Amino acid sequence: MKTPAMGTASRPGRAGADTEILVDRDGPFTRAAVLTGGRLTDLYIDNAGRPSLLGSVFLGRVERIATGLDGAFIDLGTGKSGLLIAGDARGPKGRVERIGTVLRTGQSVIVQVKADAVGAKGPSLTMDVTLPGRVLVHAPLGHNVAVSKRLGSGPARAELARRVQAVTVGQGWIVRAGAADASDDQLAAEADALRMTWRKLHALSESAPAPALLLAGPDATRRALIEHGAANPARILVDGKELLRDLEGWCGENAPDLAGRLVLHDGPPRLFDLRDLDAEIDRLLGTRVPLSAGGSLVIERTEALTVVDVNAGERGNPLDANLEAAPEIARQLRLRNVGGIVVVDFVNMRARGESERVLMALSAAVENDPAQTQVYGMSKLGLVEMTRARRGTALADLLAPAAEAPEAHDAKITP
Repeated sequence: MKTPAMGTASRPGRAGADTEILVDRDGPFTRAAVLTGGRLTDLYIDNAGRPSLLGSVFLGRVERIATGLDGAFIDLGTGKSGLLIAGDARGPKGRVERIGTVLRTGQSVIVQVKADAVGAKGPSLTMDVTLPGRVLVHAPLGHNVAVSKRLGSGPARAELARRVQAVTVGQGWIVRAGAADASDDQLAAEADALRMTWRKLHALSESAPAPALLLAGPDATRRALIEHGAANPARILVDGKELLRDLEGWCGENAPDLAGRLVLHDGPPRLFDLRDLDAEIDRLLGTRVPLSAGGSLVIERTEALTVVDVNAGERGNPLDANLEAAPEIARQLRLRNVGGIVVVDFVNMRARGESERVLMALSAAVENDPAQTQVYGMSKLGLVEMTRARRGTALADLLAPAAEAPEAHDAKITP
């Protein structure tokens, strides 16, 4: 059973003066690290040898309808077909019960990658295209304004929804947490830019031969700025002039207020060496995570799920060990980009009500995760089931030697 809501959702912690974003290129890797209070809290990495398609929008061609799956295999021009299931398909009147009622073999269709390919399994697709901005997300096929649950409830939430509706007439919009501090002019400017992106994308789809890539998903650096830029990081340190010019161009078009926060790091030493980030990334590939009070986490990935075992060490109080472990579990899942089913084996507790306290702590810790994360009830054995939406490739797979990774293919990009 899913745990009940733990009171009114609080607004997410602002990045502000204690947060920095560090960006560099290291061989085939482009990396963006978010540090809050000097501690690594989010990590974005692209591997040029294994490009991610997450968020990319394609004009696909229906290869065949899979009746048994109630889905359709879509040729994206990448060498590996994507799967569009009925729940992610849309007809003229919205959702459909059977995908065969709206799609036919050979038909062209606009789709977006919502999960990268894993092994022999191709990417997962949706027709619900969303275009992310720093404070708004545009859903061109939608009709409503949805406000992030992180903004809590009450008059302030309702007022924010009213402000967004005033500047985003028509179609669908998702109001991100960062919108709370945005002016009406900022909301309107971003809405106009996202609407223009959709118009260009849609116009291209009418002239491009399927299959074709219409819009590439944001790379690691842009994902970091989109998800954290609205919180006004103190500095965005960039290792290298070429990468700095690239980000200056993007900020000039999409986030002028961030342009003044870009700072060139022209080492030596290398930027990530200054904060010992390479060593920390290496530790993220291991299974054991020490906790400050002497306990530890053991994180094991299997094909079906990820298991987290909490060890109390020499600490005598199981509740204290579990409460310390909860936020670190949430942090590790984010940094490792773990997706799918997660089972946490907490230290057994004796007193009544302690399990609920641990569930509340874990639920609060995952509240600000950019990936949708659900925490379910605790069994009598102290096991907690969680699910975390897949967002791109897991860190361990992304950094694995090339021989261990599935073959990558280049998409055909329309001129």
